[in-house]
Amino acid sequence: MLFKYKVVDDKGISKEGEIDAPNRDMAVSGLQRRGLIIISIADESKSKSFLFFSFLGKVSMKDIVILSRQISTLFEAQVSALKVFTMLAANAENKILSRKLTDIGDDLQAGYSISGALAKHPDVFSDFYINMVKVGEETGKLNEVFDHLANYLNRQYTLTSKTRNALIYPVFVICTFFVVMGLMFVVVIPKLSAIILDSGQEPPIYTKIVIGLSSFFVHYGFLVIIFLILLGIWLWRLSRTEKGKISLDKMRLSIPVVGNLYRKLYLSRIADNMDTMLTSGIPIVRAIDITAEVVGSRVYKEILKNVADGVKSGLSFSTAFEKHTLQVPGIMIQMIKVGEETGSLGQILKTLADFYKREVDDAIDTLVGLIEPVMIVILGLGVGILLVSVLMPIYNLAGGIQ
Repeated sequence: MLFKYKVVDDKGISKEGEIDAPNRDMAVSGLQRRGLIIISIADESKSKSFLFFSFLGKVSMKDIVILSRQISTLFEAQVSALKVFTMLAANAENKILSRKLTDIGDDLQAGYSISGALAKHPDVFSDFYINMVKVGEETGKLNEVFDHLANYLNRQYTLTSKTRNALIYPVFVICTFFVVMGLMFVVVIPKLSAIILDSGQEPPIYTKIVIGLSSFFVHYGFLVIIFLILLGIWLWRLSRTEKGKISLDKMRLSIPVVGNLYRKLYLSRIADNMDTMLTSGIPIVRAIDITAEVVGSRVYKEILKNVADGVKSGLSFSTAFEKHTLQVPGIMIQMIKVGEETGSLGQILKTLADFYKREVDDAIDTLVGLIEPVMIVILGLGVGILLVSVLMPIYNLAGGIQ
């Protein structure tokens, strides 16, 4: 929840701002720990709870990539942590991020560690991010850790964006196809079919089918629209439940071509994430648990949770993966096994991450290269079949009149 406050510091200076907290009492405690005297505090989250505004208020991965790069540069220049976050808060273009950084700066001043201050904002900084920062604090290499984070997040952002953008075009073409077909059935076909029906000529069976479909969409098209709206609402509500998310993820992975693209994306993310954390000294079980939370797929999250349980019970990393060969290819398991035997698991995971990243790039290029001609052919055939179905009887009718 977001609370707007007005306080006085130990120097008697009045300040205003906003703080994120689970409830009002926690917000008050957080301000008091900073040595501030509270004049007023009000819940602002209700006034900002509309979906549209919460969408606009999102801190994107791109923002976090840039932020991590800036923090790394400033730490390398020997700038203090408090000054780093104060400077970045003052210059952040994203107002939500600016407010978060201001709160982090206040927490640092109150005695929090950097990882502890970041952990109070899980909606912006993932468990993976916080654990990496904690490693940097313990080793005294914060600038290197933030640089690693910036590089890792940039790779993930680039890969995810490319995958998402590659799917936008086919979705647009498919939507265009259905719009064109809908207009044909509702606007064009009825006018042409009226000529055929008025002639008294017995149309072919395929023409009857097209005319029947056209008549259905003209008279009952609103029912189709209502059904699609209800289906959309049902899918949205389904996606809000844990079982629904798992079902939708399974369905996504089962789609031809697209499912294989997503599978390679998740495998690349798993390998890259594990490599980054193991190289930084995070224990393997903790690394698996964190990767499960940030992989972005409920299916692979469950797999990683099972793998973590297997490792805890004494299995090797590769052996625990062998129970999930449907979603994890054998070549990946064999390479992990080689990495465990040779003591170069981090390097093997980096190689796997690069390999699957190239696989995703190739799959996207292939998908984009094929989708345009395929969809154009399908659109042309669909429109052509509809027109031939009604134009041929009209042509025959004209020939009979002559």
